[in-house]
Amino acid sequence: MARRGKKLIVAAAALLLGLSGAAAEDVQVNTIQDVFRHLRTCWKPPPPARARPLDITVVVSFNRAGNILGHPRITYESAEASDNDRLQYRIAVMEALQRCTPMPFTDAMAGAAAGRPFAIQFRNRKTSPDKPSPPTQERRA
Repeated sequence: MARRGKKLIVAAAALLLGLSGAAAEDVQVNTIQDVFRHLRTCWKPPPPARARPLDITVVVSFNRAGNILGHPRITYESAEASDNDRLQYRIAVMEALQRCTPMPFTDAMAGAAAGRPFAIQFRNRKTSPDKPSPPTQERRA
């Protein structure tokens, strides 16, 4: 199982490196909240026919120019996710990062964010207001 998870990460990373990037918008990113807002504009979860909704977290760092620094790392996935669900969502996360980079940092934010890790949560599981969400068991990738 650990080998299969590693293969999924390698496949998602290869996809990230193979795609050509274009910034989602030219709006300047000046705060940490702006980083998260900007990334949300690039997020396109897989359709439900391809993967069940799940929550996933990626840790990523940027350089001063707003490009990805190093390799993004998946640190959390919903416990009930199948291998296919994980793969589809890992690919979607990497595509979102690719669409959003280079991050259009202001000069001040470029200095503040350069090299610092951001834990980005992509939450996709829906719960109804009258039904509490089930307790989740964290599954580390």
